[in-house]
Amino acid sequence: MTDTLVELERGADGVAVITLCNGKVNSLSKAVLTQLLVIAEQLTIDPPGAVIVTGSERIFAAGADISEFAGPDEARQIGALFVAALNAVAAIPRMVIAAVAGPALGGGCELALACDMRLAADSARFGQPEILLGIIPGGGGTQRLPRLVGPARAKDMILTGRQVAAEEALSIGLVDEVVPRDSLMTRARELAAELARGPVLAQALAKAAIDDGLQVTLAEGLALEQAAFVEVFGTDDARLGVASFLEHGPGKATFTGR
Repeated sequence: MTDTLVELERGADGVAVITLCNGKVNSLSKAVLTQLLVIAEQLTIDPPGAVIVTGSERIFAAGADISEFAGPDEARQIGALFVAALNAVAAIPRMVIAAVAGPALGGGCELALACDMRLAADSARFGQPEILLGIIPGGGGTQRLPRLVGPARAKDMILTGRQVAAEEALSIGLVDEVVPRDSLMTRARELAAELARGPVLAQALAKAAIDDGLQVTLAEGLALEQAAFVEVFGTDDARLGVASFLEHGPGKATFTGR
């Protein structure tokens, strides 16, 4: 029987919570990544209103299971699994919020980077310490981190291996909000539930336009936005939202998610 290393809980408020539960340090072993990939694909096929990704109260994830690396062949296999799993998380067509308590290092930091938002407890720490082992990030760190904080800050973190505390992570744009550790999941759930009550199809189209637009030229990105702009007007929520605005003003619509 396969151990459950990644748990999925769907709430009545429309929020799905993915919890890493692989021992004291939540290492991202091949088994963990495989289970994370399966769950992310499930949430893409049958999406909730919003998603939270979290670890334990003391640690988000300490990174890859280094004992599984033996040489280039293993690195190729594990690197491909990291990319597949984290890309699947990023591709979930709803807002994905990382709720980070304690260290998020190496692959753990890369998992947080694959999410759309990062909420950090005041106890959180972020880092890409692979260079201290004589290697480099292999789960997207050299690509997602500079897109978030800029190339100079990303090179500082990746080439030195230094860790940044929650407040510094906030100041450089690595995280979006810092809260007391005891309030982390309450705040994450509050934000996720608010998003889940919104026009989730419009959110999905906007997320795709932003993510896909960052990979192409401005002109191509604008074309993606226009296509999504036209598509969203075919949803029930667009009709409800526009009618509510005309009758009652902004912010009064009750959306259905269709």
